[in-house]
Amino acid sequence: MDETALTEQLNLDSIIKDVLNTIEREREREIVSRRFGLFDRKETLEQIGELLGITRERVRQLEKAVVTRLKLAGKELPHIQKVEDSLTTHLRGMGHVARTSDLASRVTKNNPKISQSRVAFLAHLSPGLAVIEDSDYFFHSVGLSAKHSEKQIRDHVDSIVEAIKKIGQPTDIPAIAKTVGNTDYKHVEALSGISKNIASLHGRWGLVRWPMVNPKNIRDKIYVILHDNKKPMHFSEIAEAIKKSDFKRKDVTTQAIHNELIKDGRFVLIGRGIYALKEWGYKKGTVADIIAEVLRKEAGPLHRDEIVQRVLKSRQVKETTILLNLQGKPQFKRVAKATYTLAE
Repeated sequence: MDETALTEQLNLDSIIKDVLNTIEREREREIVSRRFGLFDRKETLEQIGELLGITRERVRQLEKAVVTRLKLAGKELPHIQKVEDSLTTHLRGMGHVARTSDLASRVTKNNPKISQSRVAFLAHLSPGLAVIEDSDYFFHSVGLSAKHSEKQIRDHVDSIVEAIKKIGQPTDIPAIAKTVGNTDYKHVEALSGISKNIASLHGRWGLVRWPMVNPKNIRDKIYVILHDNKKPMHFSEIAEAIKKSDFKRKDVTTQAIHNELIKDGRFVLIGRGIYALKEWGYKKGTVADIIAEVLRKEAGPLHRDEIVQRVLKSRQVKETTILLNLQGKPQFKRVAKATYTLAE
């Protein structure tokens, strides 16, 4: 059966209710539904204990006992085989492992948080699926047991993190796959996507602390925009590019962008409001400073047209601005018709 057909048959609301109805005691049904957030937000052991008039530890014991019984029942539970078949079909197309949030978005578009909680719960009960719990290192994820166990998934991800550290800079999936010795690019990408130590941006993958894959402040976002644009931009263009980007936080003002450009040494003003990256070979300074540098490198007189052409390689200004600096600044001396040198 194809993926679309399986998805259409998956009614999470009725499936969850039917599974919960196999739990005999109402108190235990209440504990499971509240702990997993099957109908509302997830609740703590303390919150549920207060509601039911029992201790936190008793809630934990009951939850563990009920979930263990449900897991043992496995595919004998109503709809679990259908659920596993559907999730398996999706996972095969997603690289054999995926964040539960991404998997849930494929199953249903209704109430994303509750759908995610329901998929996580049903995955726990499906014998053919391996579940990675949310932690400091992993997003809550689901993988195919036939491909790898929970431990193997964790080990694979750890290997990818080490490979990225070895590479030492943002790179693409093929390079990472080659380093870990896995020719299945989609699988490597899927494994990378469930790690909280790894981030990606515009096809680049790297450690989450690297600004090029996970820019957190405005200056890093400016840098990424200029780097990817590969040419100088006006500060207002940079602001618009950030607003249209897929950065996590992109609500910025044009003034804030301008202020950050001025403060950071990575950016060089090369025209009226136009900035470039210093790493492209641009240097800070006024138009007069650039003219002076051109003449120093030449170590002799230059025709004004040649001076203009050389200055325009590093500054986006009008030719008249360059000529006015040549004629009006005391550090430049005309030594012949339209020819200038540095004054002594």
